[in-house]
Amino acid sequence: MYSLFKQGTQKESGEDVLRSNILAVRTLSEMLKSSLGPRGLDKMLISSTNDVTVTNDGVTIVKEMDVQHPAAKLVVEAAKAQDTQVGDGTTSAVVLTGFLLEQSEKLLDQKVHPTIIIEGYKKASDIILNSDKEMAIKIDTKDRDYLRKVTYTSLSSKFFSGESTLNKIIDISIDAVTMIAKKNGDTYNIDLSDIKFVKKRGESVDETQLVKGFVLDKEVAHENMPKRIEKAKIAIIDFALEVEKPEISAKMSFTSPDQIREALEEQSKYVKSLVDALANAGANVIVSQKGMDDIASYFMAKKGIMGIKNVSRSDLEKLAKSVGAKIITTIKDVSSDDLGYADLVEERKIGNSKAIFFEGAKHGDAVTILIRGSSDIVMDELERSFQDSLNTVKNVLQYPYVVAGGGAFEMEMAQKLREEARKIGGKEQLAVEAYADALEEFATTLAETAGLDSVDALVQLRNLHAKGLKNAGIDVEHGKVEEDMAKIGVLDPLIVKEQVIKSATEASTAILKIDDYIAAAPAKPQQASGSAEQGGMMPGGMMG
Repeated sequence: MYSLFKQGTQKESGEDVLRSNILAVRTLSEMLKSSLGPRGLDKMLISSTNDVTVTNDGVTIVKEMDVQHPAAKLVVEAAKAQDTQVGDGTTSAVVLTGFLLEQSEKLLDQKVHPTIIIEGYKKASDIILNSDKEMAIKIDTKDRDYLRKVTYTSLSSKFFSGESTLNKIIDISIDAVTMIAKKNGDTYNIDLSDIKFVKKRGESVDETQLVKGFVLDKEVAHENMPKRIEKAKIAIIDFALEVEKPEISAKMSFTSPDQIREALEEQSKYVKSLVDALANAGANVIVSQKGMDDIASYFMAKKGIMGIKNVSRSDLEKLAKSVGAKIITTIKDVSSDDLGYADLVEERKIGNSKAIFFEGAKHGDAVTILIRGSSDIVMDELERSFQDSLNTVKNVLQYPYVVAGGGAFEMEMAQKLREEARKIGGKEQLAVEAYADALEEFATTLAETAGLDSVDALVQLRNLHAKGLKNAGIDVEHGKVEEDMAKIGVLDPLIVKEQVIKSATEASTAILKIDDYIAAAPAKPQQASGSAEQGGMMPGGMMG
């Protein structure tokens, strides 16, 4: 009797698989749910190497967790896609996916087929995406007040308690993005990779600063080199200023001390020729991806050239872009056209360490955020917060629509879905209404984190939205239901909300489509070749 699958293969099918997948995603969603909103709680993640991460950033949590369940992995990928697209809303995407699947389970209990639920969810998503601009506010991208309000909302769930610290982070984020933004007609081209982060332990978070220029977390290669160069002409090289070791082993035989001296002089001559070629092209600052030996440092110091060595490739490319230099790969044909320019290159002391500042660069669109903090955990979370706030500013500049936060958008869209569901009819109507129920779970979750009675808050919000108060939501900071969240400055970028709807709908419908689970048998560890069991050779040349 033949079996269809290899021995050891696990197979499950039908509704059991679907419910198992839904349970896995709901478990993930429930875990992240408590991180939602300004009163959201942090998670402590400990890696296999005992590295500790404390965060409430959704994408960091799902990336750091070693999720094994295949259905949960689908949702993790959806969260990563959310982060790649708009850089925010990852927690919301995972939580909404969980809410949608929770509602779909209720429909399955009512014998509604998964295909009908999928169609209903897709219709609901289309209704939202086609009508969400009705409640959106189009903003003037030059209005800093709006940018501040939206950025404040995105940072409100972070760990900063001091208002002054929060305001400083907001101002740095807005200034950084506006500095690198290039206007093209009515649109903005913004590349956030032009913003570099340098973390230096010591001082408080309040000492974090924005540097209009590029900062390298390096020191000058030799103490005799100049520490400050004005009107710097910068050569960026990806070869070493030293005698390179041959790839094959080689031995040199000497018969007299003179030969040793000649060999050393030849090496010095070679290194000097490299330095001379760069100096003749006009370089007074040399930045290398590789090393600089003592001989090179001596000749550079003698000529008044600043040298920086062992710079990472990514930093090298960013610096080249900032100062308008070409990365020199060979000393042949080097010319002044390959050099970049900065008004000032200077080594400065920051806390207990040093860094090199490039200011007044040729293409002055690179900026650096110098992060300070008492520990690596604090600085890492601060960098993640900056990533969120920078993405928020970028999103609003590129797509200048915002909506009221605090669950107002979700409540208004839920009401819209219920109105449209009546026109649809049939069992799909149930799925559209289930989508509306899932959206309302957002508001109840925010109410719970604010210490409110979630049922009372939901009833109040439904009444307010029914009266036409489309911006009514949960004021988590003050623990009450607010009639106009936009009025108190709680605003979210519309593009993030739209992407959450897309990501959650795609993830939940993908899981609802799965009705079979086939897991291949784990690979057996190979036994040592030559053993009797494997049919290896037995003593005397006999085959086992």
